[in-house]
Amino acid sequence: MNLRPQRKAPIDINLTPLIDVVFLLLIFFMVSTSFKDEARLRVQLPEAEGVAASAEEPPETLTIVIDAEGVFFLGEERVLGDDAATLGRAIAAALAGRDSAPVLIQADARTPHQAVMTALDATARQGLNQVAFAATRNGEAP
Repeated sequence: MNLRPQRKAPIDINLTPLIDVVFLLLIFFMVSTSFKDEARLRVQLPEAEGVAASAEEPPETLTIVIDAEGVFFLGEERVLGDDAATLGRAIAAALAGRDSAPVLIQADARTPHQAVMTALDATARQGLNQVAFAATRNGEAP
């Protein structure tokens, strides 16, 4: 009589279907997940309470026009001279006692950059810090 236990053949588990299912789940979760963009700073702004809307009209905008040759116009009037001091005196006269006003610089596309810098310098010397530049989109008429 043989009393030794007989060895059974080792059981082989086929892992291929299990790996296939795991990879399919991985692909599903990767495709269905949405990623959050955290590039912005989150700032909680203070709330204003009891502030009534201002009934004042916005101040009149001071327009400086610079043509292609670098000639300055303050509104519709030509400014004689091309230096910051002359333009500054014309701006001071146009302000007529006001402390400040928004400034709009309309420079021709062919205007020398020095003329634009002169206009910025003249507005800075007068203490005007609300400066905007006018531009047109491609194909639009001014």
